[in-house]
Amino acid sequence: MSPSSDAPLTRNPAAALVACISLALTACAGGDIKPGEGVNVGDPSMLRKIVPAEQLEQSSATQYAALLSDNRGKGTLAADDDPQLGRLRRIAARITPEARRFNDHASKWAWEVNLIRSSEINAFCMPGGKIAFYTGIIDTLKLSDDEIAVVMGHEMAHALREHGREQIAKAGLTNVGTQVLTQATGDSAGTLVKTGAGLLTLKFSRDDETDADLVGLELAARAGFDPRAGVSLWKKMAQAAKGAPMEWFSTHPSSDNRVATIERNLPAVLPLYKEARATRKSA
Repeated sequence: MSPSSDAPLTRNPAAALVACISLALTACAGGDIKPGEGVNVGDPSMLRKIVPAEQLEQSSATQYAALLSDNRGKGTLAADDDPQLGRLRRIAARITPEARRFNDHASKWAWEVNLIRSSEINAFCMPGGKIAFYTGIIDTLKLSDDEIAVVMGHEMAHALREHGREQIAKAGLTNVGTQVLTQATGDSAGTLVKTGAGLLTLKFSRDDETDADLVGLELAARAGFDPRAGVSLWKKMAQAAKGAPMEWFSTHPSSDNRVATIERNLPAVLPLYKEARATRKSA
């Protein structure tokens, strides 16, 4: 590496530390695919511990409530008796019991699922289990229950793997400075949480997206939804994304790579799906 390329990191030791830790964690993650044993994504990033989970979950709940209130006022929030919302909540009821496998704290979350009437192709799950789907993603892509489960599992995985805490920590370390490293509680922690105030528009890295794809597959499979729907889902997403601005692709793996990764990991989750299906039939 040339001296000029080293210079930015030398001037910003916090950024250099983030980069080094991230590289180390990436190198340790993953592993061989073992049929029927679930996906292997390694441990979540240790950087997330810099941001207090409780504060982030409270901030998420506040933003989520504001989003619901805004859409209720516009008449775009689906009522509790809406058939599509009922469908989403039935799917979530099967997936959320599996969440603790990836985050022990998730058993204490007050899970919520809501539906917003919008042509936007989007869905999300905020820290603390606050889920929202937009009708655009369901209607435009004509999603099956299995495909909805894969989308939901993917979004839940971001929350369970605490990707939001990780991204806020990275941004905070870079923006606040190296002093945060020795003051990761109190005012510094609060500053980091404020850095992530826009949780609804938080962008995840490509590694986070791949991580969420795989964890989402396992969540769906363990809940008795066919993980092979991940392949059809991302082919539909690729078609819908044609002509999308490059910013959309900047934080997402290409659809071809995404499908290839899913197909490579199907042997790890298909037996879990078949076992879950058998259990449901015998119940």
